Amino acid sequence: MRFGLFLGCNVPAVRPDVERAMRLTLPRLGVELVDLEGSACCPAFGTFPSADENAALAVSAWNFSIAEELGVPMLTECGSCYSSLRLARRKLLEDSVRREAVEHLLAKAGRTFRGTVEVRHVIDVLYSDVGTDRIAASLDFRMDGIGAVVQYPCHTLYPSETVGFDNPAGRPRMLRELVEALGASVRTYSREMQCCGGAGGFVKGSFAGASGFAFRKLRAVLGETDAEAFVVSCVTCLEHLDRMQVELEKKEGLERGIPVFDYCQLLAVCMGFDPAEVASISAIPRDGLVSRIRRARPG
Repeated sequence: MRFGLFLGCNVPAVRPDVERAMRLTLPRLGVELVDLEGSACCPAFGTFPSADENAALAVSAWNFSIAEELGVPMLTECGSCYSSLRLARRKLLEDSVRREAVEHLLAKAGRTFRGTVEVRHVIDVLYSDVGTDRIAASLDFRMDGIGAVVQYPCHTLYPSETVGFDNPAGRPRMLRELVEALGASVRTYSREMQCCGGAGGFVKGSFAGASGFAFRKLRAVLGETDAEAFVVSCVTCLEHLDRMQVELEKKEGLERGIPVFDYCQLLAVCMGFDPAEVASISAIPRDGLVSRIRRARPG
């Protein structure tokens, strides 16, 4: 399996340990990662698509053209990148007038969009192409006896006809089963399908509204479960749910914090990679949980 790794902006800028975790774990599972040199922002909905959609689509098409030139599908962890690129690809394939305008812009930079590239999310690839059995067999340590909750990136679920690879109409299962493959017991909670509230435009437009989304979700997890880990698969969810626990502590106090991990970070810890490399950046301390995981060997 060979994929062009599309990091987007936030992973290398604010959570480089997630990038490191992906670069270490995926090749061990047979996923070859190719750098998309020269790639740009996706660009996400909270940036300039609202000001100039054709220009925004041209940036997406620029990224597509790099992957097409290399002959690889694109792979991303970021929910916003995933949905932005999937929706851009659909618009370019279905709207010939808009595509012509975008191709005119691309031609000025000496690039072309063929419309052949696929865009995949890392959770889809890990579940559908790698499989939970292979993941379980790759572990040096396990999460046996540890309860976890999951957060599905809303941009990987809706609109389902364009981005959905799981089961948004019912209950998505891929991330849950991938976490269970690490040995954890996944708890359910009432706000599992709620957005984290971390979208950039939302946070900047109404911090009270965005934090309120996260507070309600965090209160549900803390009040309804005994989870010791919050597992996500989107850098926005990771950053927001981590930082909002600090804000909730300031607002009303917290009996306990729940460390938030990207799935690839937990996978890397369970594979035996150095936590200082793959899970070092967080507002809520992770050291205690990581130490417990590293004492639990398979079998």
